Amino acid sequence: MAVSLQKGQKVSITKNNPGLSNVVVGLGWDVNQFDTGGSFDLDTAAFMLGDNGKCPTDKEFIFFGNLSHPTGSVQHMGDNLTGAGDGDDEQIKINLNAVPANISKIAFSVTIYDAEARRQNFGQVNNAFIRIYNEANGEEILRYDLGEDFSIETAAVFGELYRNNGEWKFNAIGSGYQGGLAALCGNFGIDVE
Repeated sequence: MAVSLQKGQKVSITKNNPGLSNVVVGLGWDVNQFDTGGSFDLDTAAFMLGDNGKCPTDKEFIFFGNLSHPTGSVQHMGDNLTGAGDGDDEQIKINLNAVPANISKIAFSVTIYDAEARRQNFGQVNNAFIRIYNEANGEEILRYDLGEDFSIETAAVFGELYRNNGEWKFNAIGSGYQGGLAALCGNFGIDVE
């Protein structure tokens, strides 16, 4: 049975799932019916972080332009340009056993593509969630429904997987950022042009 998390809550995903290695992180959202003159394109990303909270290299930034880490431990399953339909809008597969030892956290974000030009923000997005399920049997381990009323933010960190005493745990973060993907990249040590 899946654990439903609140903002700031932390839970182990491996403690009650011995042998768990392959998980899928699913992220989803709906768009309010406000007409901004353009369609919404939300993008997920995974930032593989060292102990300093930064990506060691650009290869640890997994997104629609870099779908897989060289180790294959983190794989983005592709860009969904509309977010239409139920269920996960985008997914990221993770092999916990293959994540390099220098990576202590994996942060999961969602940004609104071209938000400034399209006059869009997370205030126009609802029913946003992140969930993690066991790839082997499809069983949902946890789910965090953001529920926050973001207003002007164009990027959000939904949550993060992190190592703690040999376990993998999840932290429900749900914090918004202004400045879109560029601001997030700067925060995680990635240079953007």
